[in-house]
Amino acid sequence: MKLHEVDPVLDERWIHFIEGHASASLFHRPEWLQALQRTYGFQPVVFTDAPPGAALRNGLVFCRVPSWITGSRLVSLPFSDHCEPLVESPEELHALLNSLRERIADEGRYIEMRPLTPLAASDGFKPSAGYCLHSLDLRGELSAVFARLHRSHIQRSIRKAERSGVAIEAGRSAELLNAFYVLHTMTRRRHRVPVQPFSWFRNLVDSLGDRVMLQVARYEGRAVAAMITASHDRTLVYKYGCSDAAYHHLGATPLLFWRAIQDAKDRAAEELDLGRTDLDDHGLLAFKDHLGATRRTLTYYRYPMADASRRANAWTPLARHAYALVPRSIQAGISRAFYRHFA
Repeated sequence: MKLHEVDPVLDERWIHFIEGHASASLFHRPEWLQALQRTYGFQPVVFTDAPPGAALRNGLVFCRVPSWITGSRLVSLPFSDHCEPLVESPEELHALLNSLRERIADEGRYIEMRPLTPLAASDGFKPSAGYCLHSLDLRGELSAVFARLHRSHIQRSIRKAERSGVAIEAGRSAELLNAFYVLHTMTRRRHRVPVQPFSWFRNLVDSLGDRVMLQVARYEGRAVAAMITASHDRTLVYKYGCSDAAYHHLGATPLLFWRAIQDAKDRAAEELDLGRTDLDDHGLLAFKDHLGATRRTLTYYRYPMADASRRANAWTPLARHAYALVPRSIQAGISRAFYRHFA
């Protein structure tokens, strides 16, 4: 099969294709890819069998990720929870991947896929990482969705937050973005992991426009929790959440999720994608379970596995440990310089 390249940000065939494809998600959208490109310099590309000018009937979207630390590579997609190949059949996917593997010498050390549907062993890709993906069914009455929330951990926390006077402010203003980022920085430092650059969130808001929403929970005027969600078709995607641990007892985070669910129902959304969770993050896994969400296994794949995975995986824990040891005054600079290498 002859592969052709499409620029998914500039070529209007791509947006026309994904808006009519049932398996397309937020992460396929040109706006998401544009934010990745603006922030990290990644080059988005779609591989398809459609020649120039022809309508698209399939497509595998990637970013070219250059890195002198973790090795240059193709990733579908960096800083994105999942990215389903948009094909008509397993046989078509196999043919596309077979042609793509033949280009590995020109594309970098390895190719990484992050599909929702497991790849067949015959495709040549091997599992490289595993996660849990939660999704919440929003169909039916809002009262039924509320009834599925855990009575003690979620319903009670929502009522406590409301009684305590926690207020939710939603929008896309610079003020809300700044409040979110302060809490995001606080949360990432608490977890001893690098802080994502502010430019990433600013570019998300600028690129996604009214598809993205910031929500900030305030107690007595102070921002105590926040989240970012974005929408595509009938799906609302929860992408980022953060909080001030000193105020966890107020139940602000459960209230944020409940308001997000209410807003999603108002827009006729049918699903809340709660994103991936590390398998050893038992607290977050339990929290998403308590929201009434359904679990599924999310597997990432690489070709070839060989030394590509060893190099990338060896750097991540080393970088996190080193980051936690440096003074906070220079952590922001380190994040801006190195975060893109661990996509």
